[in-house]
Amino acid sequence: MHIMEGFLPWYWCAFWFAVSLPCIVYGIYQLNRLVKENRAALPLLAVSGAFIFVLSSLKMPSVTGSCSHPTGTGLSAILFGPCLTSVLGMIVLLYQALLLAHGGLTTLGANIFSMAIAGPFVGYWIYRGGKAVGLNTFVTVFLAAAICDLFTYVVTSFQLALAFPAQTGGILASFTAFALIFAVTQVPLAIIEGVIIALIFKYILQCRPDILVTLHVLSQAQVKKIQESFA
Repeated sequence: MHIMEGFLPWYWCAFWFAVSLPCIVYGIYQLNRLVKENRAALPLLAVSGAFIFVLSSLKMPSVTGSCSHPTGTGLSAILFGPCLTSVLGMIVLLYQALLLAHGGLTTLGANIFSMAIAGPFVGYWIYRGGKAVGLNTFVTVFLAAAICDLFTYVVTSFQLALAFPAQTGGILASFTAFALIFAVTQVPLAIIEGVIIALIFKYILQCRPDILVTLHVLSQAQVKKIQESFA
């Protein structure tokens, strides 16, 4: 997913920075509010950020100028929402670009939009939708995390297609080619990531269900119902 330094034309770099900025600004506002109002959730926030860093650092070669890896952003999107997740993702991507040569500074806006904004928004709404219709909580978490991962790569494919349209078939042909190459590695990675995040969510639910209620991830009634199913 990490588009490497200097790979995108400057105008696309500027465009993706501009598109990402409003979400990051609002995410910083949400982060400041969380720090003031719910300090008990800060360790979980730190763990979510570390989880994003570890999973998104496990890269393997894929599309030229990019790579394939889990994203880890689905957990944070479920717990804290997509905008706050964009701030965590930005910090991770900036660190990786500066110290690990993973991604780049000029392509930071594009990488933030795909991994830390677009994917988390989709994952967040899948979780909320599954919760609203009464779908099993852990199935919902799995779907949210897996599709969050996959949609990140759909967006990256679109970003690359916009910057490098095919001579025959244009943007659509280029998007199809990029997406199919990513799919070879990313579909199994997304499934694995969905399972891991569902298990982590179960662990959090068993250890600190009160935080999930405070963050409005689950209601008290939902927590009680799930805990009764464990018994």
